[in-house]
Amino acid sequence: MDLLPTLLDSQGAIPAAACMSWRPGLQWSHAGFDALIAISFLSIAGVLAIFAWKRSELIFGAIFWSLAFVLVACGVAHAFGVWTIWQPYYGASAAVKAVAAIAALGTAVVLWPLLQKILSLPSPEALWCANEALRVQIQQRDEAMCALETERCERRKTEEMLHQAQKMDAIGQLTAGIAHDFNNLMTAVIGNLERARRLLPNPNEGSKQLVRAIRGAALAAERAGVLTHRLLAFGRRQALAPSVVNVNDVVEHVADTLRRTLGGNIRVITTLMFDLWPARVDADALESAVINLAVNARDAMPQGGNLVITTRNIAAGTKATPEMASFLLDQIEIAVADTGIGMSEDIASRAFEPFFTTKPVGEGSGLGLSQAYGFAVQSHGTAVLESTPGKGTTVRLYLPRVQIAGAAQPQRTLPYRFLSKAAALQ
Repeated sequence: MDLLPTLLDSQGAIPAAACMSWRPGLQWSHAGFDALIAISFLSIAGVLAIFAWKRSELIFGAIFWSLAFVLVACGVAHAFGVWTIWQPYYGASAAVKAVAAIAALGTAVVLWPLLQKILSLPSPEALWCANEALRVQIQQRDEAMCALETERCERRKTEEMLHQAQKMDAIGQLTAGIAHDFNNLMTAVIGNLERARRLLPNPNEGSKQLVRAIRGAALAAERAGVLTHRLLAFGRRQALAPSVVNVNDVVEHVADTLRRTLGGNIRVITTLMFDLWPARVDADALESAVINLAVNARDAMPQGGNLVITTRNIAAGTKATPEMASFLLDQIEIAVADTGIGMSEDIASRAFEPFFTTKPVGEGSGLGLSQAYGFAVQSHGTAVLESTPGKGTTVRLYLPRVQIAGAAQPQRTLPYRFLSKAAALQ
């Protein structure tokens, strides 16, 4: 209870200025330096306190508060040093110094055991290296995730293609069986019609009408036979006579005829690879397939447009399109592209199915694309359709390359045939 009056008792004491012989220079120099030290300590303490408050998540935050308190006590002690120059309150000054001493000693006692932990903190260089390693790990993880997603997409596309191939194979088997039986029946019908024509008596007006009727029935039977041939082509059961063929020759013959028959509003463009590999296929069936694709392209461009036929080599291990798997063998690509109305995704997925058509009733059989697909598969290749509504459709036929040791590419001149029938039956 008597401590405070004791500390504030200045009786008998003389100010520090008296010890300085009341020289103004000494008085104001001591007062000025103590004031500057006090202000600096208090300012530094304020910075530490604000930092510790704003960054409460930092470790050793209590140390910043302790240092701030020590600096405040020291600042107040120096402020009392200014006061005692003219007022001899040495007891209060001693009390403030005691508080500062205790705070400083406590902080020192705490800091020494923490020194090892503080020294073990990573340096900026170590933090940068750790951050860089973490960045690399994150990048590797992202790349792995991207590769996994790509693999998953490819697997899904492969499964879809396998499902589509299985469906087309099942449809082909069914179609081929029906076409085979139907062809046998049509053979019998044509034979009997021919026999009936030969058994007719001498020509007269009635017999002439009967002959015309028989011829009409025979023509219809022959058209049915063409449909049967296309169904067998889709079912991979048509009779083929494969030989080594220069595909460019076939395309050139077909393109020349198309330029004369498709009309002036359709421009036929060919882009043929100069050193195209040969293929072992039935040249007539290949010609018919390209014609069917061209006629379909024509029908997709009622207002006219460009029909582009291209050929190129595709080496084994590469992809013809991003969606396709890599080829195991060298392939020859024949692409027929148009600038027509295109197809929706649903229609494009069924385009190779026999009898599937978007044309009005009586204007198409829906067998043109299926014949081309069946020919490609029967020739140990495949066919792919790509279409974008409003931009056009591209059908790609892939035929395996045939190796001819020491021989030049074959030259063959092919007759044009079947265009009128193909145009009528699409």
